[in-house]
Amino acid sequence: MRHELMQSQVEVVTGICETVEEAKGDLARNIDRMREVLHPWGTTLTCSGTHPLDDWRDQEFSPGERYGELLDQMQWLVRRILTCGVHVHVGVRDREKAVPIVNALCHYLPHFLALSGSSPYWGGSDTGLASARSIIFGALPTSGPPPNLPHWRAFEEYLETLLRAGTIASIKEVWWDIRPHPDFGTIEIRMFDGIPTLREVGMAAALSQSLVELFDHQLDRGYGLPSPPPWVVKDNKWRATRYGLDARVITDARGTTVPLRDDLYELVRELGPTAARLGCAEDLDLVSEVMDKGASYERQRAVVADGGSISDVVDLLAAELRSGDPTRAVSVPVT
Repeated sequence: MRHELMQSQVEVVTGICETVEEAKGDLARNIDRMREVLHPWGTTLTCSGTHPLDDWRDQEFSPGERYGELLDQMQWLVRRILTCGVHVHVGVRDREKAVPIVNALCHYLPHFLALSGSSPYWGGSDTGLASARSIIFGALPTSGPPPNLPHWRAFEEYLETLLRAGTIASIKEVWWDIRPHPDFGTIEIRMFDGIPTLREVGMAAALSQSLVELFDHQLDRGYGLPSPPPWVVKDNKWRATRYGLDARVITDARGTTVPLRDDLYELVRELGPTAARLGCAEDLDLVSEVMDKGASYERQRAVVADGGSISDVVDLLAAELRSGDPTRAVSVPVT
């Protein structure tokens, strides 16, 4: 466990895990330990892209030189960043594979975001978005979709340029939605909103690991990987930010669109054999359950639609994290 920018936040991490099941167990133990610390204070944990009720202006910042530098450099952009996300690291066997896999994963940014969207509320108000976090965090100067680069050396040169220009001080300040992480030998998928339940975290990890594994094997067999145009990546991210699972996503440079839900069902079918080999097929299958029960942004809105308050939404998030299971939304999302 690690402190975060704001003292109301904590980062819960795992060790290096071989399987999704191992990662879930590691997270569960750390969350339980954190609950033991919080219990005497009469407080508990939630996990969502934004806190539905809290005001960023009321937050206290953690001490630390790096945090102080970020606040000094970015001011209001950092001061209001009362957001949480889930990051999934997947190991890559060869660094030369990392960049083409990152490019291919960009097609799935809307899939990652729509399934995990958990930030419809900001400061007690409904934003009309599935993920307000995507917009708030996306205002930072080195955030957003990664640049479409041709190979690993181009990635290294790009980082060297950013360092030379003073744009970043280290790789830690490259906040792309997906990035190669040279220090860890991983691809880090950072597109997920804060995820309220442990089962849904397993779903995100299974989806991430299965996609990276599939692309890795395709490269081994000599196949090229798809690389969507930047305008498609940007537009699709916005569509998922706004409409979540009800988005229509662009599938090619001609502007063809399909319902995101249909694309997700097909993706689960395509990844099934890979997930089975990795031992995470059950976790991947939760994609269909989330589309049936509703993603978190839908479940939160259902509470209010059924007469509850924003405080009741917070109670829902706390209850879901305790149980580890998503509830069922009974209302329709804002359109």
